Amino acid sequence: MSGKIKVVICSGTACYVMGASDILLLEEELPQALREMVEIEGVTCLGYCKDAKAGKAPFVTIDGEVMASATLPKVMARIRELTDA
Repeated sequence: MSGKIKVVICSGTACYVMGASDILLLEEELPQALREMVEIEGVTCLGYCKDAKAGKAPFVTIDGEVMASATLPKVMARIRELTDA
C-alpha cells in the first residue's frame, strides 16, 4: 500500500445529526497498527446531501470513494478491506 488512506468525514449539520458525530471518533477506535496508515480529516460540508442520488447522510469519503449512510463500523470495515488488516 502506498501512502495513507484518506478518510474525510462530513460534519455539516445534517451529517452530524445523522451520525457523523460518532464517526468523528474514528481515530480513537482505530487499532494502533492502523493509525499510521490512515489520515482523518473533518470538513464542514462535502455537499453530497444536495444530491438525492448520492444517498443519505452521513457522508464520508475514503480515498475519494463516497460512502453514504456511513457508520463507524462501516468505515472501519472499509479501512480494513483497503489495508488487508
